[in-house]
Amino acid sequence: MKSLVLAEKPSVARDIARVLGCKKTHKSYLEGPRYIVTWALGHLVELKMPEDYDRKYETWRLEDLPIIPKKMGLKVIRQTSHQFRAIERLAKRRDVKDCIIATDAGREGELVARWILQKIDWKKPIWRLWISSQTDQAIRDGFRQLKPGTQFDRLYESAICRAEADWLIGLNVTRALTTKYNDPLSAGRVQTPTLAMIIEREREIQSFVPVPYWTIHTRIGSVTAVWERHGRKRLFDKDEANELMTRLKGQPARVTSVKRKRKSEPVPLPYDLTELQREANKRFGFSAKKTLSVLQRLYEQHKLVTYPRTDSRYLPSDMKATMTDRLLAMKPGYEDVISSLLTKKNVKAANRVFQDDKVTDHHAIIPTDERLDLAKLSVDERKLYDMIARRFLALFYPPYEYETATVVFEIGDETFVARETAVVNAGFKAVLGKEETEAKPTLLHLSEGQTLASVQLEMEQSFTEPPSRYSEADLLAQMERYGLGTPATRADIIERLVETEVVERKDGRFYPTKKGKQLIELVNEELKSPELTARWERELEAIARGKGNPKQFLANIRRQTEQLVTEIKQSEQTYKAPNLTNLTCPECGSLLKERKTKDGRMLVCSNLECRYRRRRDPKLSNRRCPQCHRRMEMHEGKAGLYFQCRPCNIVEKAEETKRTSAKGTERALLKKYSPSNESFGTSLGELLKQALEKKE
Repeated sequence: MKSLVLAEKPSVARDIARVLGCKKTHKSYLEGPRYIVTWALGHLVELKMPEDYDRKYETWRLEDLPIIPKKMGLKVIRQTSHQFRAIERLAKRRDVKDCIIATDAGREGELVARWILQKIDWKKPIWRLWISSQTDQAIRDGFRQLKPGTQFDRLYESAICRAEADWLIGLNVTRALTTKYNDPLSAGRVQTPTLAMIIEREREIQSFVPVPYWTIHTRIGSVTAVWERHGRKRLFDKDEANELMTRLKGQPARVTSVKRKRKSEPVPLPYDLTELQREANKRFGFSAKKTLSVLQRLYEQHKLVTYPRTDSRYLPSDMKATMTDRLLAMKPGYEDVISSLLTKKNVKAANRVFQDDKVTDHHAIIPTDERLDLAKLSVDERKLYDMIARRFLALFYPPYEYETATVVFEIGDETFVARETAVVNAGFKAVLGKEETEAKPTLLHLSEGQTLASVQLEMEQSFTEPPSRYSEADLLAQMERYGLGTPATRADIIERLVETEVVERKDGRFYPTKKGKQLIELVNEELKSPELTARWERELEAIARGKGNPKQFLANIRRQTEQLVTEIKQSEQTYKAPNLTNLTCPECGSLLKERKTKDGRMLVCSNLECRYRRRRDPKLSNRRCPQCHRRMEMHEGKAGLYFQCRPCNIVEKAEETKRTSAKGTERALLKKYSPSNESFGTSLGELLKQALEKKE
């Protein structure tokens, strides 16, 4: 008898199959003496859409809303149905005794597998592989410590609640807004409050009025001291500032206080996903989605880091014994640092990182014990790995120690303060590359009671500044603060806001569009409240922990859906599509709207029932201009297809690129259907690969 192992992706399935000795390769699974390893392609099963319950819902009508099925049904996703059928056939084999779920160890991974098993009506025992890294050793250990599937029933219930809540609220509110205002308007329980935060920040900026203020400082030798009064350093009255300058001019400075304090900064904890995304955005300008994509490759393809979608920054205590192995694996890339660490008799990480009660489903992101080969990593992968590696290495260093000196001067009856910091021990900052510059202390020669000759005062005018627009790092921090989404979903939420054209990303900052500003006025107050969504997330987490009531949660969501749709129906708000043109549709006479796409500007009919669309700009090809490297336009002329770059006035015939394109296509296909790619497993891929190999 054999166990059916269900992985989430082909690449993960191949790794598991190799470790388990499954050497017989089939187009949809790999088989060995004891195991059959197959895979999903992300979700193979999804919640039914409204038209699956009733064909009348294919046409969006406000009067049909809200759509609230008595019981939510499941359907197989058509595009990947071939893989679902393959799993279904394997499940019916008589020699299959049980199923081992080996999808991602989290809420969404649990849902991927359980929906497949539910749809094929699985009745046999279920086991769960729960691992935090994809190394061979982690897979072996995981299979030796399989957990009963029932142990994760609560996690599955939480995942169902999340999926159904998003369906009920997102689908109904989006359809209600779209049909009432005749424009594609998307809303949801996470994306809407996130948009609301961006727009609220924009309001603060637009309503901000700069206010002038003045600061007074003086140079006492090589020391700069700043005027302070009860902690206040700025003067908003110019007359008061001038009066101070006049009164204090030419007066001596007396040292009234000299305080020195030795301080230390503890070793920082390793990254969770959100903090890693924030710091990668600050340091490299990576979007949250790009960080997650690169991190996923480091986890799945290179096996160099642990599970990425985590919200914990701590490690379980039983990982203490693995620290040396991880350091040895990293040594090829960090020879100097690790060699000096390993020369110590007892290599210990900071104790505060090991806290079992602060580790939920997954621990912090740290390097694995897979041997590091930097040559195999791309530039982006190296950057991200280096951040994770250095934060991990910092755990083995002492705290950062520094000394602060604060000197208080009295000039007339006013107080001036000078401060400086001197490094005592760089500690962990030496490995993070953030050690302070070795500036020589300038306040050491001063002592209490000392009087200095008359000093030169300077006054400087400045203006108050509005708050900055959110960067991706700022937005992730706000989403984390309010519990909007999860570490795994925040990147997609941000991209969704950009794709639906309610916000724009300019120079790394988010600007609301006219569409976004109007949308937030149309949406119910409750739906755009971060506190409401945060409460839902807490309830979902409680359900996953076995402390919440899933039936009660979904009953509340259904009531909420009815209320939200009713409010939209009764609303007297108005909306005007910001991208309407003066051009009319040749098919129905409605005005055309202009939309920006990757291939240029498109004109689409504003009548939702009319499908007319045409290009406003010529189609862009993948061919790059040899001069400016922009994508060239595609045109059809008397001599056939040609490419044109208007700014550079360069034209090239398509025939000139035919041979190069063919070679490029062949290389792309070979790469696509090689075993390292996740699309492996389709019969077409295998045949194509064999054909190309014979040709060579």
